[in-house]
Amino acid sequence: MAETYTSTEMMTIAASRALRNTDVCFVGIGAPSAACNLARLTHAPDITLFYESGTLGTKPSILPLSIGDGELCDTALTTVSVPEMFRYWLQGGRVTVGFLGGAQIDKFANLNTTVVGDYHQPKTRLPGGGGAPEISNACGEIFIIMRQAPRSFVEKLDFVTSFGHGEGGDHRARMGIKTKGPTRLVTDLAVFEPDPISKELTVSSIHPGVTREAISANTGWPVRYAPDVAETSPPTAHELAVLRELHARTARAHGETA
Repeated sequence: MAETYTSTEMMTIAASRALRNTDVCFVGIGAPSAACNLARLTHAPDITLFYESGTLGTKPSILPLSIGDGELCDTALTTVSVPEMFRYWLQGGRVTVGFLGGAQIDKFANLNTTVVGDYHQPKTRLPGGGGAPEISNACGEIFIIMRQAPRSFVEKLDFVTSFGHGEGGDHRARMGIKTKGPTRLVTDLAVFEPDPISKELTVSSIHPGVTREAISANTGWPVRYAPDVAETSPPTAHELAVLRELHARTARAHGETA
């Protein structure tokens, strides 16, 4: 009998599977970090993880609270300055994948992490872009992980923090950006990939037990589906065990109780 799992566990595991053993990955904090470290602890032990604070080849035993968490430096191959991280490693084309999250996303995978509402009088002031705008342009490709809801999957962003596929089509190329941009979006409901021509996010895989109606109800634009939509493979017992132990270690290290 299949083990019970949560929608967040399904999302994290599905996202981790996109990573390859040979990847050099620029990791965002939060859900991206969980997915990247799960990949490192399961099918991609040789993956190289970079964090924005300058830690190269880090192998944290717990999930960092922020890019400044000492766990990242303690377990890194080396730590460089932030200018070197961005100018030499990122902008030098040495990173194959950037793994990001966001507060809002539109159908062309542009991300908002700046404000909700009017910029000058926002409803919510968000953490800001940090290195995400540079990551979205300079990494070979971008994976995105986000929980799906109408307030986050919107027809029009309140602010474009990180450029995805812009207005669609060849917009990245017209902007002089040579990298692929977002190639995969993983949510708690489904996996999306950009249409090869229009670049509009299209459902390629639906998680077990999720309906198309649920996906549509949690998306702020008319959802497109690939001709042959697959069902996402459920988490294996091994993937669940490793992910849960990672979270348990993190909770213990941060003094949290179960």
